[in-house]
Amino acid sequence: MAHIEFLDETIRDGQQSLWGMRMQAGMALAATPLLDRTGFSTIDLTGSTYIDVLTRFCHENYWDGMDLLVGSMPNTPTRAGMRSNAISTFGVSPDALMDLWIRRLSAHGVRSFWIYDVLFNIDKMLRLAKVAKESPSTTTVAGTIMFTLSPVHSDEFFADKADKLSASPDVDTILLYDTGGVLEKERLTTLLPAIIAKSRGKPIEFHANNLLGMSAKAYLDAVDLGVTILHTASRPMANGPSVPSTEVMVNNIELMGHTHNLDSSLFKPVADHFEAVGKAAGFLVNQYAEYDVLSIQHQIPGGMMGTFKAQLAQHHMSDKLDEVLQETARVRRELGYPGMATPFSQIVGIQAVLNVVTGERYRTVPDEVVQYAAGFYGQAVGPIDQNVLDKILSSQRAKDVLANPPPQPTLEDLKKQYRTDDEDELILRITVPEADLARMRAAGPIKTSYPLLSTPELEQVRKLLKMTNLPVVEIKSPGLNLSLRRKRATT
Repeated sequence: MAHIEFLDETIRDGQQSLWGMRMQAGMALAATPLLDRTGFSTIDLTGSTYIDVLTRFCHENYWDGMDLLVGSMPNTPTRAGMRSNAISTFGVSPDALMDLWIRRLSAHGVRSFWIYDVLFNIDKMLRLAKVAKESPSTTTVAGTIMFTLSPVHSDEFFADKADKLSASPDVDTILLYDTGGVLEKERLTTLLPAIIAKSRGKPIEFHANNLLGMSAKAYLDAVDLGVTILHTASRPMANGPSVPSTEVMVNNIELMGHTHNLDSSLFKPVADHFEAVGKAAGFLVNQYAEYDVLSIQHQIPGGMMGTFKAQLAQHHMSDKLDEVLQETARVRRELGYPGMATPFSQIVGIQAVLNVVTGERYRTVPDEVVQYAAGFYGQAVGPIDQNVLDKILSSQRAKDVLANPPPQPTLEDLKKQYRTDDEDELILRITVPEADLARMRAAGPIKTSYPLLSTPELEQVRKLLKMTNLPVVEIKSPGLNLSLRRKRATT
């Protein structure tokens, strides 16, 4: 029997997968002290693209929200995740900015980091691990192995990455991260021993999004094979495109005779809070998933499915979703099987949508696809189909992109360019357009609570809004002045 540690994903992957990173600090603050007392080894809190989403769509100051959340959980290390070479979803960030990003997160109280790169730029991952360990308060750096199924992603491939990551004294754990939730016992039985054999005795973490409904079983199989740290989320924020629930995995672990440190009496009040907030805000809660063979072929992360549907609806082509999913699998194969995590899930997915919407494959090619083909993101894992590569690189736009590789300014260069010595402000200015920053500042101080506007009357109005063509329904009564607006599809 083993002792299993649990890492909480409620506030990071749970809300990223189900709420599109729109969880404002005030939506969580009533529950974070409970999470802090539950006994998690670490609480995953944030990622780089949160800055953009919280500022542009929620008009919330990222750093102020971070301080409130970290301050509400003084007993448990909080974690941040990052791609090795970018803060934004697309493009490549300068090394100086990536190093600053980790240092500012540390300054705001983050104590644990997980670092990934879908193309496994190991040198960049290890540089960031070293920067993280510059802070004496850093507890853990997880070197991440982003799992994906393809002919080139063999057990030996992943074992080699574990070997290179674990060789660094700055990497404390190896994180096996299955974004598509495709790992089953047969593959785990060969994969995990290969990884563990090259991990120099460092603990193995396991994160699997439950898109196919298989990840809870995969967690149990992984524990039998030597995994000791599992990533879970409070039940309303779990499952579907999120990770398995803490509730079910603790029960499973206990039934299998393993031990843990969690106080299960705190599960329900945390779950009740996030369920109420999610329903009031109109976000997904209490999800589940069914086994779908097509999902194994395209391996699209759950959070992208909503984007696909919105893009197709904008072009009045919602009936083309299955065609887009099949095209995604084909594009991924042609582009050399990049792992389907940020940014490549978006790069592959957008190209697939364009291929279907335009009616001609690769007639329109985004700059990011050109950058990938040119190696700006790193070396492709598998060979890119030569005919496709020729199409991608043949346009004048491609020539312009190739003539402008990502620059590597110094930190001082960036401060001069953005006219500030305030390093928190610098990161905001680099990642978010000034107009959005102005709207954020105009919104005033950060809200520390969230009104749970969920009543039978309000639910009835929401139903009426869906049934009508009216863009707005207004409710005015003593003590309540509310406008409900129809959501517009976004790209």
